[in-house]
Amino acid sequence: MGVWIDEDGVIVRPPEPAFPGQPNYMGAEVPAGLPPRLREMLEEARKIRIEPEKYVAALRDWVARGKDSRYALPPHEVLRRSRGRPREEAEAAARFELGQHLYRTGRQQAAVHHFRLAHRLQPDNWTYKRQAWSLADPLQGPTELYDSDWLTDVSRIGAENYYPPLEMD
Repeated sequence: MGVWIDEDGVIVRPPEPAFPGQPNYMGAEVPAGLPPRLREMLEEARKIRIEPEKYVAALRDWVARGKDSRYALPPHEVLRRSRGRPREEAEAAARFELGQHLYRTGRQQAAVHHFRLAHRLQPDNWTYKRQAWSLADPLQGPTELYDSDWLTDVSRIGAENYYPPLEMD
């Protein structure tokens, strides 16, 4: 995620997907001999829509032109694009943080309860899901702890919908 903050400490672009370049796995050939699930995950990850050229061009324009850049948004547009946090999302954030704390302090089973609640309260939050899945399985595969896993969820929504499109127009 990227947030643009000008020299005066004013946010001129709210949080949005930010890619300075293409990840290595996007352009490389999927290696032969991988376990089938890992191969499937890499193939699905390669379909994720990212727009590094578009993002970097806009960022460079802002660096060169400052507030005169067409990509530096006026305050009312920053506010429009900044989503409020409904009660469910606020509770999901609290549950996720509590789950993180419980996990770090050795109370993994209690953490799972809070991670599951965070998933139910904000089902489209990939950060909450991926963190919990990674703690149960480094490859974020199916486990008895959670109702879903990375590959199943990404395949369901379509990898091209993993990140929202950039609003640079």
